[in-house]
Amino acid sequence: MPLDSSSSNSSIGYESVSSEYFNQRQLKKGAVGWVLLASLGVSYVISGDFAGWNFGIAQGGFGGMVIATLLMACMYLCMVFGLAELSSSIPTAGGGYSFARRAMGPWGGFLTGTAILLEYAIAPAAIAIFIGGYLNSLIGLDGPIVYASFYALFIGLHLLGVGQALKIMMVITCVAVLALVVFATGMIPFFDVDNLLTVAVNPQAAGANTFLPEGWIGVWGALPFAMWLFLAVEGVPLAAEESENPSRDMPIGIIVAMIVLILFAVSVLVLVPGVAGADAMKDHPAPLVGALESIYGVNSNIANFVNVIGLFGLIASFFSIIFAYSRQIFALSRAGYLPRFLSVTGKKKVPTMALVVPGAIGFMLSLTGEGDLMITMAVFGATISYALMMLSHMILRVKEPEMHRPYKTPGGVKTTGLAFILAIIAFASTFVVSLEAAIWSAVFYAILVGYFAFYSRHHLVAQAPEEEFDTIQRATDALDLEQEK
Repeated sequence: MPLDSSSSNSSIGYESVSSEYFNQRQLKKGAVGWVLLASLGVSYVISGDFAGWNFGIAQGGFGGMVIATLLMACMYLCMVFGLAELSSSIPTAGGGYSFARRAMGPWGGFLTGTAILLEYAIAPAAIAIFIGGYLNSLIGLDGPIVYASFYALFIGLHLLGVGQALKIMMVITCVAVLALVVFATGMIPFFDVDNLLTVAVNPQAAGANTFLPEGWIGVWGALPFAMWLFLAVEGVPLAAEESENPSRDMPIGIIVAMIVLILFAVSVLVLVPGVAGADAMKDHPAPLVGALESIYGVNSNIANFVNVIGLFGLIASFFSIIFAYSRQIFALSRAGYLPRFLSVTGKKKVPTMALVVPGAIGFMLSLTGEGDLMITMAVFGATISYALMMLSHMILRVKEPEMHRPYKTPGGVKTTGLAFILAIIAFASTFVVSLEAAIWSAVFYAILVGYFAFYSRHHLVAQAPEEEFDTIQRATDALDLEQEK
């Protein structure tokens, strides 16, 4: 049943739905505490420590990658502080989409949500490719059969229910952390600072030297791969509706996860090239294993151990990002921004089609076998969402100064403003790394935006949590205006 829209939202149409609509779209409440949220944040990202980040050395040498990592660590830390405030104040499954919807209306919400979706739908394809690389070095098995098997297995595990899935994810993440600890312990005695600067200097690059072999342009090129060390930690708020106490748990969970990820990033960034040589590791498909093999030998026990256990790092991120994309699609679909059938949940309170449909798309993308291309495409979507989420934080600080904020961002809008600027810089870097990846990402994004522009914005669900807030807010504003008269 169509409902009228206010003049401020004249391009948006709402439809009323029955109570049964939401009965079919329920997530399990109270299934997640801050410890599981922190492990979820780590598991989203931990695959980045095992593969992919080293392509940044190929772009900018060790120096370029170090500067890029410092910049991106600063961006993510500032952003995490902003998201800790937003997720404790607006604890819905939509995460960044919900924050932007409240701050900037339906268009802002959709643009943010679909940018996040672009990131989360593509990132598992990159991870599947890296899993194939690790399996290939271990047992000689790679390709479509590997990608399909992992998608089928871990989507199936998610269908068991969120509590069981996240507990499995936590165990997998702990095993991956063990692999990183073993790697660091085995590498530290062999570290040599001279190994960090083995990438040949490009004489044609402006400002090139042994620290920056590709000059300052190499720093730009390394940014997407530096992001891979932290990419997707922002997905923690997607579990807000399933947390025990979001006001307390969301800030603790996401901040603890970020601190742990910074420690991991420093260890692999310094030890891999510092032991095996930056030039040798810049395009290695399994850099941690390659670094260990350079010291202990190809068939050494420690290299084989990290190779086997290292798979758990890739699996942890693969597993958890599947969770993330399903919750983002669930929220957008429940509110009518995406086809509504995607948000229907079963007996286990799990959105089945929101798991399966993007999984099928991700599998097809993985068939390209180009992990670095997938990383750049994921970063394209991620950086758009980061800029919009930080803009949302700044707008809400001005627009709703009295909003209940159980946690407040240190530094306020200055902190999120810095993250906003760095996100714009990182977005521009995707065009430096791969114009092809940026164009393809833009095409996918444009298709989603077109769907909203021509269809779904006229058929939003009036009773969805994010839309109900807007209705209440407009009624309150109208009452205040009437009282002023």
